[in-house]
Amino acid sequence: MSGHGKSPGPEENPPKEVLERAAPRAPVSDPTLGIAVPTHPTGTHPHRLVTIGDSMTHGFQSFAISNTHISYPAVVAQELGWYEQFRRPSYPGFGGLPLNLEFIARKIEEHFGPHVNPLELVSAAAHLYKWMDEIEDWWERGPGAQLPPRAGILHNLGIYGWDLRDTLVRTAATCAQEIAEEETKDHMVPTRQLVQSHNARAALRVLDSARDAVGRALTPLGAARALGEEAGARDGIETLVVMLGANNALGTVVQLSVKWSQDDGFEDLKKKAEYTVWAPSHFRSELALLAAEVRNIRARNVLWATVPHVTIAPIAHGVGKKVRKGSRYFQYYTRPWIAPEEFRADHGQDEFITAEQARHVDAAIDCYNDAITETVRAGRNEGRDWYLLELCGLLDSLAHKRYIEDQEAQPEWWQEYKLPPALAALHPRPTTYFYHSGKTGRTAGGLFSLDGVHPTTIAYGIVAQEVIRVMRLAGVEFRDAEGKPREEPVEVDFKNLVALDTLISNPPRSVTSVVKLIGWFDEKFDIVQGVMRSFAVAV
Repeated sequence: MSGHGKSPGPEENPPKEVLERAAPRAPVSDPTLGIAVPTHPTGTHPHRLVTIGDSMTHGFQSFAISNTHISYPAVVAQELGWYEQFRRPSYPGFGGLPLNLEFIARKIEEHFGPHVNPLELVSAAAHLYKWMDEIEDWWERGPGAQLPPRAGILHNLGIYGWDLRDTLVRTAATCAQEIAEEETKDHMVPTRQLVQSHNARAALRVLDSARDAVGRALTPLGAARALGEEAGARDGIETLVVMLGANNALGTVVQLSVKWSQDDGFEDLKKKAEYTVWAPSHFRSELALLAAEVRNIRARNVLWATVPHVTIAPIAHGVGKKVRKGSRYFQYYTRPWIAPEEFRADHGQDEFITAEQARHVDAAIDCYNDAITETVRAGRNEGRDWYLLELCGLLDSLAHKRYIEDQEAQPEWWQEYKLPPALAALHPRPTTYFYHSGKTGRTAGGLFSLDGVHPTTIAYGIVAQEVIRVMRLAGVEFRDAEGKPREEPVEVDFKNLVALDTLISNPPRSVTSVVKLIGWFDEKFDIVQGVMRSFAVAV
């Protein structure tokens, strides 16, 4: 099955520092960067864990935010012995916002069985449209449109689709305004039956309670600052995690288009939607503003995460051969439902980005991560208890097609990530391939959910384990159910996460059919651009 639309055309004017960067960045092995700072008492803070970030922090999976109780921050809070106190948003009903592909897969299976044959495509597409209409009604006009009562500023302040600029300026008030403005427009387009302003609606459930003493709406950074000041002279937050930056490059793979930010507009909420990747100089400018805000948050220690290479995510399906022996890159990257033998780069038949464009995006992310590293270095040189969390290095160490299957492409520093025993024992072994399942259960993938961008629950557990590792280095005390300090090593309960991960423990048998159905529906009605673009571009 082929895709639709046209290829994006040649990339325009990549920044010079991107063009000059050829070798991949080696991950940092020491979260302290070798700089010692004074430590402070642990365990006496009213807020033991606060997280600021995007979809990774929010807990986004399979094109929806729903299971926030098993997001990586919630998993960390569970192991910390602080789960009951950890405040997070909720998204009940119809699989969350905006369109839960696992929910759709199970509905397809319920109506058509594990396989949708070609004769049933039209009927299945009609059902898909009907379910999307019901989801839209629920969140726009039904119970989902009602915000829950305010009960204190949340501890998980992650919001899917947000980049550095969004986190710096957007609040519940701006989100409510966005929703009101969109409601005045005519959206009766039958092929774009997505929840209107879904990102702003999701953000409201995070930020509605984030207000100051006189009721003024706060940004996620302002909310964290307010939490940090609740203890008076002491730091109100024990551990603050900042995990931002992926959405400054993610649009390249979800839109299959490389459009570099320009001097005029990268910091503007409206204009920035035109770009899919930030020039490193623009990223550094935004990061400096972010770091200045974090310096004002009273947190005992701060973990700064690096940005993963978005081109590893299976939503960017590498086709053709590697461009040369030992290269990290395939000739083209296209949609995961397009079979390699059916892909056509000529005549604008299928959407794609090239190996060179993918390399440029990775080089930009390496520049981002150098800047994040230097931010941590500056903080530690000031005596701040800041740490580098190598999220980029983690994904690199799991990259199956890029490195594990191609030893000649492995840099000297590369090491494969050792899966926890409970995950290594799964069959088939979880990988970064696009998820597939059939009558016999899961047949491929397992670390990425059905959107090909965001982790499954077990993969969120891997992220949580790396966060815990750095928190322990920072001296954070983890406690058991009785409140007693836990013995080393502090390990995530992966057996429990396997049971909670329905894509692993109870795989929908119709996933392969659903992938083909969405590809067919995309070819006929251009739905994918609506879904994919909507979560990669917040405004």
